[in-house]
Amino acid sequence: MEWRTEITDLLHIKYPIIQGGLAYLAYSELAAAVSNAGGLGQITAMSLSSPEKLRDEIRKTYAKTENPFGVNFAIGQHGRPFSHLLDIAIEEKVPVISMTGGNPAPLFDQLKGVDTKKLVLVASKRQAVKAEQLGADAVMVVGQEGGGHLGRNDTGTFVLVPQVVDAVSIPVIASGGIGDGRGLMAALSLGAEGIEMGTRFIATKECVHAHGNYKKEIVTSDENNTVIIKKSLGTPARAIANEWTEKIIQLENKFGSYEQLKDYISGEANKRYIYDGKIEEGFAWAGQVIGLIHDVPSVSELFSRIIKDAEMIRQKWM
Repeated sequence: MEWRTEITDLLHIKYPIIQGGLAYLAYSELAAAVSNAGGLGQITAMSLSSPEKLRDEIRKTYAKTENPFGVNFAIGQHGRPFSHLLDIAIEEKVPVISMTGGNPAPLFDQLKGVDTKKLVLVASKRQAVKAEQLGADAVMVVGQEGGGHLGRNDTGTFVLVPQVVDAVSIPVIASGGIGDGRGLMAALSLGAEGIEMGTRFIATKECVHAHGNYKKEIVTSDENNTVIIKKSLGTPARAIANEWTEKIIQLENKFGSYEQLKDYISGEANKRYIYDGKIEEGFAWAGQVIGLIHDVPSVSELFSRIIKDAEMIRQKWM
């Protein structure tokens, strides 16, 4: 079966499946594997320490795939300048730039006249409308089921996606709680033109930077083993529940200030878990879709499974 949608046409990909930005994890190995499988892989820019490291990662990805890929700018969660990193992505002629968190307007200003597709992750109808006004080519809509940083409203994917589809004229990509062919078909039935997955791609062989203990927690946990942290800071995010996140929530309830929380929610605390596998000495992002993840396949195996299951559903509908 053909899987042509507005998103596959826009991004020149075979399947309407996009890999999330995945802070500290999305580098050339994973991005190239996703793109080679027919989706859109992405590199995380803001997790890299210098422009030259981003350039190196982009060139590694070009060497591993002939297919389009993207660079993600998580501008809201790092508090770092990004224009010098975006300059590198522009110089290297990256086909797709995606933006998550914060105000994307400065990126659009810098990208004026640049031949690249621009995707914006949103968590509300208002944000989606604004992204379209700024010049986004498509919006990725994340519901409360998702992992990592979410919207401030507790709106789920099944309600949020059709709201955004009705509010904008550009293609919509569904995100949050999606990890298999059923999720792909559900998203398309809601009016989306494709899906974005984050947590599902962490539990793959090509996500080489994720420690085995992290992947094991994703595979063996269920949807009840995630919690929302950082609500008190106005930047809610979903992580795997453990003693560390319990301490974060206790501090939020008692103090609610960044100063009290900063050591617990730092990038270093995140990396202790995801890189070193010290699962009680840090935190790790994951969505409720962990309840649907039971193994660690290769990216190509995952794509084959998703498309096979989705095609079986399509045949039932005919």
